[in-house]
This record gives sequence, C-alpha cells and structure tokens, in this order.
Amino acid sequence: MPTTRELLELDRRHVWHPYAPMPGTTAPLLVESASGVRLRLASPVEGARELVDGMSSWWTAIHGYAHPVIDEALREQLGRMGHVMFGGLTHEPAIRLATTLVEITPEPLRHVFLSDSGSVSVEVAIKMCLQYWRSLGRPGKRRLLTWRGGYHGDTWHPMSVCDPDGGMHDLWGGVLPPQVFADAPPAAFDPAYAEHLSDVLSRHADEVAAVIVEPVVQNAGGMRFHSPEYLRVLRELTREHDVLLVFDEIATGFGRTGELFAAEHAGVSPDVMCLGKALTGGYLSMAATLCTERVAAGISEGEVPLLAHGPTFMGNPLAAAAANASLSLLLGDQWPEGDWKKGVERVERALREGLAPAMDIPGVRDVRVLGAIGVVQMDQPVDLPAATREAVRHGVWLRPFRDLIYTMPPYVTSDEDLARITAAALAAARVAC
Repeated sequence: MPTTRELLELDRRHVWHPYAPMPGTTAPLLVESASGVRLRLASPVEGARELVDGMSSWWTAIHGYAHPVIDEALREQLGRMGHVMFGGLTHEPAIRLATTLVEITPEPLRHVFLSDSGSVSVEVAIKMCLQYWRSLGRPGKRRLLTWRGGYHGDTWHPMSVCDPDGGMHDLWGGVLPPQVFADAPPAAFDPAYAEHLSDVLSRHADEVAAVIVEPVVQNAGGMRFHSPEYLRVLRELTREHDVLLVFDEIATGFGRTGELFAAEHAGVSPDVMCLGKALTGGYLSMAATLCTERVAAGISEGEVPLLAHGPTFMGNPLAAAAANASLSLLLGDQWPEGDWKKGVERVERALREGLAPAMDIPGVRDVRVLGAIGVVQMDQPVDLPAATREAVRHGVWLRPFRDLIYTMPPYVTSDEDLARITAAALAAARVAC
C-alpha cells in the first residue's frame, strides 16, 4: 500500500478537487474511515487523528457515517442488483422512494423524476417549466426569475440563476442565458421588498416561465436566512401572473431548517420542488424533482408529450435503497415516536448557546442559527487555511468559505460533540481574519 505521503502526492498530481486549481496547492486531509460523526485520518494532523464532522459531508450525512440501518439496506439491495436501466424497466426501491416523497412533501406535488445530483435536479426543474409553457403554445415564456444571493448548482442553467455578481459563476457572465434578478431578500419581512418583488415580476411576467428560489435559507450563496413570508408573497404573485414557482430544497430539505421541508415554514407549496443532498443520508448521489399534476399534464399535452431527459443511472437501486433507509430513520426508526424535530431542536439549542460568544470576538459581524445550521459571519473574507487548521487543532472538521465560518452537523451529534464543534468555530473565528 502507498504511504500517506505517496497518496497525497498522487492526489496532487492527478485528482482535481472541487473549487481548487490543478495541480492542487493545498493538501487535503486523507480520510481513512468514518463512523458515527467522526472522520478518522490516515495520519495525525495538527495532533488530531479523529475529527468531529461539523459539515455532514456538505450537508448530506444527517445520520452520521456507517449507520447500521443504511449499511444493511445497501447490503441487502446489493444481493439483488446494483443497477438496472430505468428506461422501460422499474423496481421496488425506486417505486417505494417516489411514493414516500409524494407522501411527505407538501400537496399537491404528485410526480417524481429521479436523477443523480442536485444540479441535475434543478436542470430538470427548469426543463419542466420551459417545456410546460412551450407545450401550452407560449414559447416566449422562457426566462427565469430569482433573487440575488442564491445558489442552485454548477451545471449550465442552474449557474444562470445563481447570483450573477457576487456568486461563484460570474466568470460566465455574457455566456449564460440572461435571467431576471430581484434584489436579495432581507432577513425580516419588509412590505417594501414585497412590493419590489411584485414590480419585478409584473414587468417580466410575459417572458418569465418560473420563479426559482431557495426557501428560507440561501445556502452556498452566503448562508443568509429570510422571512418565510416572502414565500407566501411569491406564491400569490406567481398565481396572479400565471408563472410557475420552483423551490430548491436541495440543502434545506429533510429537516435541516427545523421543518421537514423549508416550505412548511410558510405553509405553501410550489409547482416544482428540487431535492438532493440528505436524500440518501450521505451515502450515494441521488436527487429528485417533484411536480404537480398541472405541470405534468401540461407537458403531456405538447407536440413532444414527454420529458426528454434520462440520466443513465436514474433511479439507481442502491441509491434508492439508501434513501428509503435514510427516510425510515428520519421518520421513525431513529426517533421511535417519529419526532425527528426533537433531534434538530436539540442541535439548534446547542448551536445557539455555543456560538453566542462569537459576537464578542473582534471581526465578527453576525451570528445566526436556524435548525441544524449555525453561522458566524466575519466582516471580511476568512483566511481559509488558518481557520481550517485551527478547527482541526480542536478536533473538528469545518469548511469555511468567503466571510463565513459555519456548521451543519449530523442530527445525531451528541451534546458533547456539539460543544466541541462550537468551540472550534469560535477558535477559527479568532484567527480567521
């Protein structure tokens, strides 16, 4: 077996990591295994061999790692089949998953298109909306409206509805399809901002196919929270102006904000909803796009009465089995009374208490917590290597970005480990700038 040093050198030469140059300039940490909420490193780093994962592996591993229920579900499914094409064939894990998603998402979402990543689920949602209007004889409705500060993925059309100036995709300005942008939503409800949304949509209604937003939390665009009331405003406006409404719940879905889906904070339902990340409990890549009967029927009435999209690994049985097991844990097995909310509320209390002292640290601009999301915002960009090293010294894995030190821990993280995470975040904030 290659040594740790040899593996990292091979990694530097050949492996292109996300949001990183090639070859790499900063060595990643080499993970040997993962269990519970801990990552075990191949060799000690900053004196730590195990790290408490404060990121749930980019917000996916809500039950932690190597969970026996999901492990067993995958072993059992592997004994039947690892994969089978979804064109012309189907199977029980995918059928059960789609049925469960319809049952737990807000009415009237009834139809489920499975794909293999969150970005692709947004691509599918956009394609649904554009094809819906084309099928109804209104091809001029082909633009999308969103608000600034959002993030919807790294593939082509999703990039076009990410923030065009401060986002990660401003490199592609002038090349991406031009969309319609409202101002970023304020944290608290402001009637003047609601009027702004109304004005922007009314001026562009004839050319806008859909409004797409992240409900309640703008995640990778800046970890900003906004009033659920704006979702109610958007629902009323889109109905008034005959525009579809899409909620991107890839990061917020499955309990992260304290409700099973962030839309439930507002008591509204979109025409299309995108899900991903925590869908499989962090085991395998899978996503879903749900839509109403109205959207599906509209597409079916067109000249091309089908959605011309079909990922090769669509409905993968292993991923579906992991998703079914993860949902069973979330909705009952892990919390026998089905009260997963208590787990998230416990995390929320610990994050509020543990991160509150950050406001006394020089350079901290804001501290905010919602559900199992904790954010420390600095007044300038974070020194990523320094902040990361400091968290590792405290035995915690955090991944700051821009001006943010934040955590989205697994829901099963113990109180002791939550205290460790918040202490590491405070320490990182002290050296961040």
